[in-house]
Parts: sequence; C-alpha cells; structure tokens
Amino acid sequence: MSIFEYNGSALVAMVGKNCFAIASDRRLGVQLQTVATDFQRIFKIHDKLFLGLSGLGSDAQTLHQRLVFRHKLYQLREERDMKPETFASLVSAVLYEKRFGPYFCQPVIAGLGDDDKPFICTMDSIGAK
Repeated sequence: MSIFEYNGSALVAMVGKNCFAIASDRRLGVQLQTVATDFQRIFKIHDKLFLGLSGLGSDAQTLHQRLVFRHKLYQLREERDMKPETFASLVSAVLYEKRFGPYFCQPVIAGLGDDDKPFICTMDSIGAK
C-alpha cells in the first residue's frame, strides 16, 4: 500500500466559462477504518483561490500552514493577493525544497486570475506540475 492511500482522499477540479469548481471527500481513514467524516482537504487562500491537498492528513495540514504563512508574507510585501499562477509556482517551490523527504501530498490548485480567467493545476509530491 502506498503512503498516499493510507488516509485516503479524492480531489477533483474543473473549469467553466469564467468559473471553476473544486471538490473533495471529507473522510479521514486509516486504511479501511474510518476515523472522521469531517476532515478538511480544501482550503481557501483568498476569495479567488483554493487549494486542495490529497494524501497523508498530517502532511496536508503542515503544508497548508506553511503555504498560508508564505501567502501572508507575499500580501505584506506586495500589498495584493497572489495570482493563481504565482501561487502554483510557490507550491511547487515549497514541495521541491523537501524533495529528499517529501510531504506526502498531491496539491490541486484552482482559482480565478486576471479578467476572471479560470486556472487549475495539480502536481506531484515533489512539485512537478
């Protein structure tokens, strides 16, 4: 069994005309045993940007906290929210920093960029888009 399957999760994202959707299950399990049915896997970064993290639950929470911290630093420096493309590059860089001991997460990023152009992106556990 892969470590990515240990807690179990499913994420999906799709785009439409000037819109996007992202969805996940809320089950947290240990192999075949259900531990919780209200585990959060989709996180709001700002009004037009969402992050979904599938994989190991503890790594998903840790990675989310690091990404929120980096986004807040960006907001302080730039005095604006990150574009989805920029956030995808940030996530990729954060994951690649830990490539020899990776976070066991596979992120899905969905958001609206300039002129409400939809953007979705996914990557593997070492940040390859």
